[in-house]
Amino acid sequence: MAKAQGEKTIVDNRRARHDYHLSDRVEAGIVLTGTEVKVLRDGKATLQQAYADVRDGEAWLVGLHVPEYRQGNRANHEPDRPRKLLLHRREIDRMYAQVREKGMTIVPTRLYFKDGRVKAELALAKGKDLHDKRRDVADRDAKRQIERAVKGGARSAYE
Repeated sequence: MAKAQGEKTIVDNRRARHDYHLSDRVEAGIVLTGTEVKVLRDGKATLQQAYADVRDGEAWLVGLHVPEYRQGNRANHEPDRPRKLLLHRREIDRMYAQVREKGMTIVPTRLYFKDGRVKAELALAKGKDLHDKRRDVADRDAKRQIERAVKGGARSAYE
C-alpha cells in the first residue's frame, strides 16, 4: 500500500498569528501513540493553549489536546500529555538560546501530515501588545472594505 504524498493540514493555530509576532519557523516531528494518530487523521486536535518547552536538552510540546480515541480500549492515550518533539540538536539549541535571551516563546502554528508522518510547524513568537492587535484588526477590515469596493462596485451596506 502506497503512502499518501504531500501535505495535509490537521489543525491550524490561527490564534497564534493574532496574539504573537511570529518569526523563524521550524518543522518538527512528534512522538505519538497509535490511537493519537487515528484521532489526528479525523482532524480532531486543539493547539490554542500549546507551546514548546526545552527540558534537559529535549524539546517537548505541552498543551496540545488530542481527544481520546472513541473506539479505543483501556490502552487509550492521555489527551493532554506532553509530547516529545523530534528536532536536530542545533535547532533545539538555537531556539532555546533565543527563548532564554530575548524573552520569546516557541509556539506551534500548525499540525499536518507530511508523507504519512505527523509534523508540527513551530515558530519563535513574541507577544503582541493590545494596540498591535487592534491595528492588525483595523488593517484587515480596511483591506476587506477595499476589496469589496473594487470587486462589487461601491455599494453601501444599507442597500
